[in-house]
Amino acid sequence: MKRLILLRHAKSSWDDPVKRDFDRPLNEKGKRAATLMGAHMQEAGVLFDTVIASPAVRVVETLESVAKGYGEAIEPEWDRRVYLASNMTLLDIVHEADDGSDALLLSGHNSGLEDLVLLLVPDTKGDAARAAVEEKFPTCALAEMEFAVDSWADIAPGTGKLVRYVRPRDLDPDLGPDDPQ
Repeated sequence: MKRLILLRHAKSSWDDPVKRDFDRPLNEKGKRAATLMGAHMQEAGVLFDTVIASPAVRVVETLESVAKGYGEAIEPEWDRRVYLASNMTLLDIVHEADDGSDALLLSGHNSGLEDLVLLLVPDTKGDAARAAVEEKFPTCALAEMEFAVDSWADIAPGTGKLVRYVRPRDLDPDLGPDDPQ
């Protein structure tokens, strides 16, 4: 059995005058959401033995804040391919994971993460969690899937079971979408 946990970076700041998208930091709401998500992960028993992440500043800061809430250091393997990757590139990265690991946390960006969930989890009638992912995979959302395989290379489209989907607003309504002005 393999477990794949996807974590999108938290809300970033568009007000920061950085030159490259890669360098955009989190805003305060994003830091708060990531810390709360980390605490939720700890309380819910979300465990992982390998972390692969985009080295973009907003992902680095997300994992730092998640670690504060989780209460343990998170030491990812930084992989530039995760930055703004498609679902197929992300699946290639998953396929390359060490089979000695049973639970992989992959942290990066949309639309790749959302599209990866939709690729791996079959569209079955009545699956409210998958339908919610299809509606939107917001910043700092967490999706956890299980696969009845012994090797990461054997993960294929439509073979996953979505066992957890949590958005920051599920933990604190104030972390939901901003009200339009």
